[in-house]
Amino acid sequence: MVYADLHVHTDNSDGRLSLEAVPAAAREAGVSVVAITDHDRPHPSLDAPIVERGDLTIVHGIELRVEAASQRVDLLGYGIEETPALQQETERLAADRLQRGRKIKRCLEAELGVELDLTVDEGTGRPHLARAVVAHPETEYDSLKPVFLDLIGDGRECFVSRDVPSFERGVELLDEAARVVGLAHPFRYEDPSDALALCSDLDAVERYYPYDRPLTGETTVDMDLLEAVIEEQDLLQTGGSDSHTMEIGRTGLDQEAYGPVRAALLPHS
Repeated sequence: MVYADLHVHTDNSDGRLSLEAVPAAAREAGVSVVAITDHDRPHPSLDAPIVERGDLTIVHGIELRVEAASQRVDLLGYGIEETPALQQETERLAADRLQRGRKIKRCLEAELGVELDLTVDEGTGRPHLARAVVAHPETEYDSLKPVFLDLIGDGRECFVSRDVPSFERGVELLDEAARVVGLAHPFRYEDPSDALALCSDLDAVERYYPYDRPLTGETTVDMDLLEAVIEEQDLLQTGGSDSHTMEIGRTGLDQEAYGPVRAALLPHS
């Protein structure tokens, strides 16, 4: 049973859950701990690294996209206390995301010959744009995946790259602001081995993740490699559903596995 889902997105970025709806979703799933890890922006309504909402523990987190030597990867910061440097960078990223969203929307409308019913703001991501395409009655799309495959996935006609910080800068920012910094979903990258090599500079890696979730290609998960890296680097093991919907708790940590993470999230003496 999932006790802690440490990878959940809200409508502060490209998720569908509001922060106010998270406790009810957690109760429905039997989850006791949720980490809010919105893309490139801490949640403005979480004012402490750990927040208690009734019987639910909410970990203030972030998922930060960074540029490593060979590919882009995502870092998960847990137990956020926002620093001026992180605030400055997330504000820059929000402005970049806004410009990118507007460019993608214009491209989609030109490509499809429709006007999408979507107002692009700083929290708009590609899933929002894909949903708007699916919702439009004059398009042929009835699910999100084909929109990514045909139009807005990496390298596709309406893909627009983002200006993200370097891996080194991202680690620096999160080391200052978070109590735990880890690599998200290591087998979601073109080169998982290179991604896992980055863990030598991190505290944790996302061990439990819904790797069967469809993406643009097949996902090969080498658990032997992952477990070897965890042992060699003495990494904390995190996990979560990477939920962008109203449902959480599909994957995560049981109560025993959450224990070491909880200890790391406690205030440092």
